[in-house]
Amino acid sequence: MRALVTGGAGFIGSHLCDRLLAAGHTVVCVDNFITGSRRNLESLTGNPRFELFERDVVDAFDAEADLIFHLASPASPKGYGRHPLETAMTNSLGTVNLLELARRKGARFLLVSTSEIYGEPTVHPQTEDYWGNVNSLGPRACYDESKRFAEAVSMIFVREHRLDLRIVRLFNTYGPRMDPEDGRIVPTFIVQALANEPMSVFGDGSQTRSLCYVDDLVNGLERVMFAEGQSGQVFNLGNPDEHTVLEYARLIRDLCGSRSEIVFGDLPEDDPSRRRPDISKAERLLGWRPNIPLEEGLRQTIAWLRTVGPGSRVATRA
Repeated sequence: MRALVTGGAGFIGSHLCDRLLAAGHTVVCVDNFITGSRRNLESLTGNPRFELFERDVVDAFDAEADLIFHLASPASPKGYGRHPLETAMTNSLGTVNLLELARRKGARFLLVSTSEIYGEPTVHPQTEDYWGNVNSLGPRACYDESKRFAEAVSMIFVREHRLDLRIVRLFNTYGPRMDPEDGRIVPTFIVQALANEPMSVFGDGSQTRSLCYVDDLVNGLERVMFAEGQSGQVFNLGNPDEHTVLEYARLIRDLCGSRSEIVFGDLPEDDPSRRRPDISKAERLLGWRPNIPLEEGLRQTIAWLRTVGPGSRVATRA
């Protein structure tokens, strides 16, 4: 099949391109490179089934596609903090453009949304039927609220145009090709630990995160897209194995063999205190759950970051 992947030069998008090509599909990668990286696509250069379109999805375009994976958007707080308007426009007008493209071509559509639509959750763990608790005026709203809009307009196309569409809400994902400087805890802690520099923990480190290795996550994206009879369904994808940020810092320090001390700073505004997915729906309907143990995934990520080093801008996930 012919798969169009927006944000295909990003962290997760590039792994998805790899997986789809390995499965025999033709892949059209669309990226404007405001947070993605050409380095993530180096191994695909010369593949006759891979095409790269450098363009912004905010500007409508035409392309042939059987499948559309919409991952385009800065995703880290640093990424959308640097590009708030671009983020909001990508997830609003950009999503509408791609939905219209899917409608014209009769393509199946997968919207990659985010656990950030849950905001500071009052329900734990978060289930797909939870509506969220989001600050629409805060500095993260450019991302959180535009993703909520993307979900809303996607469901309009399901109801009004019978578009074959699925929505996934991604929880924290990590692995090779993360941008070492994107501000998220895994690359930040690893870079600091490898340099034996102080490891920066916001608050007292008691806030929790649940980390999913990128290979498991991409497998989940495939299962959602290719499952029959799931149009209009929303799935959480992530790892329900929950730990505090301080626990992650200590584990990464140990795995790096580092002498770094852990230092504490102020919490960013609207930083969620708890984040853990309920993935029972994906388990029940798709037979999916993550399999790669945390330490194994972290070792792979540490090994990759050793090769690129700090100061090498690699990619932020779409």
